[in-house]
Amino acid sequence: MSQHDKLPPKILIVGGGAAGLELATRLGRRLGRKGAAHITLVNDSPTHIWKPLLHEVAAGTLDASHDALPYLNQARLNHFDFRLGRMEKLDHQAKTISLAPTFNKRQQQVIPARLFHYDYLIIAVGSISYDFAIPGVSEHCLFLDNTHQAENFHRQLLETYFKIQTQPQHAPTTAINIAIVGAGATGVELSAQLHEVSHLLSTYGLDAIDTKAIKITIIEAADRVLPHLPEKLSLATHNELEKLDVTVLTGERVVKITQDHIYTASGKTVTADIKVWAAGIQAPPFLSNLGLATNNIHQLLVNSQLQSISDEHIYAIGDCAACRWDERDDNIPARAQAAHQMANYVYKRLCSHLSHQPQTLTPFRYHDHGSLVSLGKYSTVGNMMGQLSKGSLMIEGTIARIMYLSLYKMHQIALFGVIKTGLLTLAHLFRRTVFSKIKLH
Repeated sequence: MSQHDKLPPKILIVGGGAAGLELATRLGRRLGRKGAAHITLVNDSPTHIWKPLLHEVAAGTLDASHDALPYLNQARLNHFDFRLGRMEKLDHQAKTISLAPTFNKRQQQVIPARLFHYDYLIIAVGSISYDFAIPGVSEHCLFLDNTHQAENFHRQLLETYFKIQTQPQHAPTTAINIAIVGAGATGVELSAQLHEVSHLLSTYGLDAIDTKAIKITIIEAADRVLPHLPEKLSLATHNELEKLDVTVLTGERVVKITQDHIYTASGKTVTADIKVWAAGIQAPPFLSNLGLATNNIHQLLVNSQLQSISDEHIYAIGDCAACRWDERDDNIPARAQAAHQMANYVYKRLCSHLSHQPQTLTPFRYHDHGSLVSLGKYSTVGNMMGQLSKGSLMIEGTIARIMYLSLYKMHQIALFGVIKTGLLTLAHLFRRTVFSKIKLH
């Protein structure tokens, strides 16, 4: 169907992460409510959790059953449609996408394969872990790409605690070894959360394990933690991790992983009961099979207007987009702030175009507002403004913590508005006074 037909144009958004859901919500309020466009959001899971919070779901300090947002309800309140499914094919000549059938846990088909037409397609499917083809990673490591994987990690963590809790007192070991491969933001924040959880669990009766017997190790191939962030921020984070008794191994490239061990190129062997892979990302591989230009990690190549270089009616935003960052002669990094800015740009561009207004938008320009890394209740460190070439202002402690929390609040405001976000914040505070501080199931 063409935008020149009498029916309103179809805007199809694939991917319900931060970028996709914010875009669908804003377009629904602006265009869907007035019937100026028909907006449909497609995602392969029925609920949304802000991806930077997945490490908290894994640790159990955030309960996804309470905090996950149902897409159907968000769609009903904001004048767009939601369809559950996983994109697998694209016909950009006919302007259609194909969704794979959906099966339940018993492998029974619940939803058949479907075909959706579009006038404008926005692909916002995010990123997944990249194992660099290292032997044993996919078989023996846990990943934190989505809510299901984060909850799986939490279940395994609790099972390990319960198992040791019920061992006889003369058992040969009561230690839990957790190894995290990758010292980016996810690995660093997860390690701090796990340190906090080890203390919280002892207060709920799982006290057979000395909290000092919880051994957390971070393994990083680069010569420092947070290698893509300013060196001052990296050093401050490293010092905080050492205060938490987290073992940090930098300059160690993992070459093989088995059920019980991690092996590095230098010859080190790390024993681990639980192994987490957080060392690299790539876009979902199916993107390279759509007939659109991609790079070596499957990201869609886009122009300065975030349009696929293969088709001007297809946009890519968020982690799955390979967009050049002129100031750094590199691609824009996979960060929540980049996804938010891309969604805002495409929202303005589509609204302007469908309102038949003159196209006055300049090419997309990413503004780095700095980086923040939370070490749970212990500390938060970061840098403001992000003008790395001109120097940046380091912030720590309470101010950094408040700014870190405000990032999630900005995401909630984009989805719910200021008043509802305030009410949600109050409800969360009240809930913490009644329920446990950690998910215990």
